[in-house]
Amino acid sequence: MITRPLDLASRLRPAPRNFDALFLVNGGLIVLYFFLFGSRFVLAPGLGVGFQLPEMPGATQGAAVTTVVISVRHSDMVLVDDGMLNYAQLPDWLQARARQEKSPVLLVRADRNVPTEDMGKIAAMAGKAGFAGIQWAMEAPPPNGRGQP
Repeated sequence: MITRPLDLASRLRPAPRNFDALFLVNGGLIVLYFFLFGSRFVLAPGLGVGFQLPEMPGATQGAAVTTVVISVRHSDMVLVDDGMLNYAQLPDWLQARARQEKSPVLLVRADRNVPTEDMGKIAAMAGKAGFAGIQWAMEAPPPNGRGQP
């Protein structure tokens, strides 16, 4: 070895001790931080990868400008700007948003697996809240005729 002629190996510091436990404690503190001080912007629930809108020919032709947007992933799970709501909390939120707008129009982005009964409930809630219109988000099928499963 090249350090032998000058005896450099004797002047080196010893190898540091193993600090694996310190890294685990650090990781645990980070996880605890997210649980205690998390916000809706950090680790918030979202629509996910499997979210698919229903397909309908000519879906984009009837599109209108909307003022309020909600997303429905599953039955009784509505994602809004303020976080996640259930159907019991949704009417109060809709009324508060309808009061903020001049002529509110609601856009509902519902997954294709959401039952039609739930769509009717949401439409009734929006009508009672004072929305002037409701727009249902849909996609046009691909031009080659092959839809997604």
